Amino acid sequence: MNNVDLIFSGGVVGAGGAGFPTHVKLSGQGDSVVVNAAECEPLLHKDKELIRNYADRVVYGLSVAMQAIGASGGFIGIKRKYVDVIERLRIEVTSGMEISLLDDTYPAGDELVLIYEVLGRVVPPGGIPISVGTVVLNVETLFNISEAVEDNPVTDKYISISGAVKNPCTVCVPIGSSFSDVISAAGGVDIDEPAFVVGGAMMGYVESDLTKPITKTTGGIIVLPKNHFVVQRKLWGLSRAVRVGRSACDQCSFCTELCPRNLLGHPIEPHRAMRSLGFSANGQSDVKGTQFCSECNLCSYCSCPEGLDPRSICAENKRRILTEIRNGAPRWTNPPFRTERTKQHFHNRKMPTERLIKKIGLATFTNKAPLNHQTPIINRVVIPLQQHIGAPSTPTVKQGDEIQKGHLIASKNESALGANIHASISGIITNVTNNSITIEKT
Repeated sequence: MNNVDLIFSGGVVGAGGAGFPTHVKLSGQGDSVVVNAAECEPLLHKDKELIRNYADRVVYGLSVAMQAIGASGGFIGIKRKYVDVIERLRIEVTSGMEISLLDDTYPAGDELVLIYEVLGRVVPPGGIPISVGTVVLNVETLFNISEAVEDNPVTDKYISISGAVKNPCTVCVPIGSSFSDVISAAGGVDIDEPAFVVGGAMMGYVESDLTKPITKTTGGIIVLPKNHFVVQRKLWGLSRAVRVGRSACDQCSFCTELCPRNLLGHPIEPHRAMRSLGFSANGQSDVKGTQFCSECNLCSYCSCPEGLDPRSICAENKRRILTEIRNGAPRWTNPPFRTERTKQHFHNRKMPTERLIKKIGLATFTNKAPLNHQTPIINRVVIPLQQHIGAPSTPTVKQGDEIQKGHLIASKNESALGANIHASISGIITNVTNNSITIEKT
């Protein structure tokens, strides 16, 4: 098999985002691969820890990706403040690779922002990176690529555990481990009434069920007090965001002026989405530009002086528009694209990460999560059959089967986008459903 086939066989998907199957990304042709090492979400550190400890594997994964798409350049986008991490990369990078230094801003890791920062190219509204000749891959995805081409499938996940825990750290755990297992690896919580934010303070969600499993895309768990600003805002709900937005938005347009995608010239204007609420009988916004929202939450958490929630309004409208398109509604062809705005305002309207951390109340927490090389002992995993964009995988095992770590337990649906799934521990298959496979160590 060639490398792309091995990446498919190994079940590699985007480890830092929505879980797009990596073999599909690498099936096209482009002139550059951009590595997203920005890790701009506050309190998350697993990508930096991977580079500190396994820079050789990450760089090897980059070389494989470059070769797959025929790229002449590989660009590692990383914040210039991480001097020691950059030095590790400098030792490993080879011909055709370049370390691109980024400012300490949010959301530097948004892939369209990253492409502009690293290559000076702007992906058009509704476009994807390959439309400007590039593929963007996360650090852990590259690590997984380096393993897959050596016939080691994706079975483990690196997770940052931070916030109100006794020992903030990054750990490697079997996919399908429970959230409670992972939090225990950080010494457990050290507050009385904790809440658990999965995936990042800005773009993550609040999870109350700690039996839920870690997947290929889980990036981190942040423990916060239940009354913390971040937790409370995530629990607002759409109806409250609509009600408060209708009554209090004064159309200052700060949300639009600081929107990263708007600054790239895309026709997303959150203040117009908020305005439309006042003219809607059903409480729905109806502004086409919301379909280009990245849902970074900068408008809701930082920009709005009234403390409103434009992000939720834009995100809901975006989902509705995309559903209508999937059901046959026409796409917005040739949306306006204001590249002159990018040249005028992009660089002087970035959000400094330090200011963001203070603004959303995270400055009191330890902003480090060193890699803990001691893998937690996990005796039971529940592995979801859908950990990626596309169709759920189809089980290839049955209850009672004895399997080894790395064995294929669910395969990609032949006619749909998807990915293979492998056993993350050795043991007995104790349950197979339409949604998951449970393995218990023997």
